[in-house]
Amino acid sequence: MSGLNASLGYFVSAAIFAAVVRTLLKKWPRLSFMLEFASSFMLVACLLEVQTIVEVGEWAGGLGPDVTLTVRFVVLLTHGIICGSASGNPTLVVLKFLQREATTLPTLLAVAAQFLGAHLALLVALYYWSLELTDMHMIKNLMTSECSSSLLVSLVQGFFTECVCTLIFHLVLLNLRRRSALIRVPLIAVLLTFLSHTARGYTSAYISPSLSYGLTFHCPGFTFTEYAVVYWLGSLTGMILALFLYMGHIPRIFSKNLLYSQKTRQKTRVPNGDKAEKKKQ
Repeated sequence: MSGLNASLGYFVSAAIFAAVVRTLLKKWPRLSFMLEFASSFMLVACLLEVQTIVEVGEWAGGLGPDVTLTVRFVVLLTHGIICGSASGNPTLVVLKFLQREATTLPTLLAVAAQFLGAHLALLVALYYWSLELTDMHMIKNLMTSECSSSLLVSLVQGFFTECVCTLIFHLVLLNLRRRSALIRVPLIAVLLTFLSHTARGYTSAYISPSLSYGLTFHCPGFTFTEYAVVYWLGSLTGMILALFLYMGHIPRIFSKNLLYSQKTRQKTRVPNGDKAEKKKQ
C-alpha cells in the first residue's frame, strides 16, 4: 500500500496545482487560456502515474485491474470537478472553434497551452519517478527509457480505434452539453474509463492529442509522424465526424445542413416545455 500512498500524494499535488491556477486566473479573464494549461498538466501528470500503476503495480505491487480502473475513474472524475469547462483536450477546443463558439486566436492559445502543460507534466513525472520513493517507482524509473508504447496494433487499426472512440465520446458529450455538471461529469468519467479499458489492447483510447503526446509519444516503437497519424489525426477525424452527425454540417466550414431537414432539427432541438406551450397556443 505504500506505493498507492505515494501515488495519492502525487495525485493530490497535481490537483492542488490545477485548483490554485484556476483560482488565481479568475482575476485575469484575458489569461483564461492558461486554465487549459493547468487542466492538461493535471490530466497528463495523473494519468502518467495511473499508467505506472497499470504497467508495474499490477505485477510488482499486487494491484488488480479493479484497483487500476477505480483509480483511473477517480482521477477523471476529480479532473472534471476541479477543471470544469477547461478540458485539457485539444479536440474539444477545436470543436468549439468549428461550432463558431470561439475565435482563432483563443483557440490557438488554448491548444498551445494544452501541449505545454502536457510536456511539463511529463518532465515532472520523470523527476518524480527518479526519486524512487517506492519499489514501483524504482522499477518505473529503470523502464523509462524503454517504455512500452500504448499503440499495440497497425497504424490503420490504431487510426480506426482512436477515430471510433473519439466519435463515440464526442457524440455523447454533445448530447450531454445541456445537462448539469452533477450528471455530465460522472457520466463522462465513466465513459472515458470504459473506452480506455475496452481499447487497452489497441491504443488505450486517449481521445486527446495532448494526452497522447504526454503518455506515449516518448516511447520507442513508432516514429513521431506515425504516432501523430493515429492519435492526432484519428482523434480530430472522430471529432469532426461526431459534429457532422450531430448537427448535419460543420458551421465553421458551411452552413447548409446536409443530413437533417429543418423540421427534423426543430423536433430534435425543441425542449419538451416549448412543445407543450405550442400545443396550448
